[in-house]
Amino acid sequence: MDTITKSKDEAGTHSHVVRPANMEWQKTRFDGCEVKNLLFDRETGLVTALMRFAPGAVLPDHEHVKIEQTYVLEGKLVDKEGAAAGLEVGPGEFVWREAGSRHVAWTPEGGLMLAMFQVPNKFHERDGRVTDLSGRDWESVWSRAQTE
Repeated sequence: MDTITKSKDEAGTHSHVVRPANMEWQKTRFDGCEVKNLLFDRETGLVTALMRFAPGAVLPDHEHVKIEQTYVLEGKLVDKEGAAAGLEVGPGEFVWREAGSRHVAWTPEGGLMLAMFQVPNKFHERDGRVTDLSGRDWESVWSRAQTE
């Protein structure tokens, strides 16, 4: 089960312990890409997740709506297309991307990453639609979070 933040009234000042080893990997709609959501706030879109990629997995054309942060634990994350094409981030390295950055990412040898998003990514589909990781219409689900 994914960890979902509680409202401030419910959570108070308590700590929330997450045990990723006890969580199942969740498949995404992208082949070879799996996720464990460590923190997900449905109201604001704040996400912290472990992401696991099989060798050769591709995260297609997507845009970081606000700052994105990724720490590579294993493997390599490579910008396949976009303004930083060819950029490689390896184990023990950290990359953050400015709001509005857009690229195609891939993992030639697979990888494990800790990723943090202030708002879920926009995926630019070939048919012109803009969706979230789940394939839902980004605008209808997340546009309010972009302005908060």
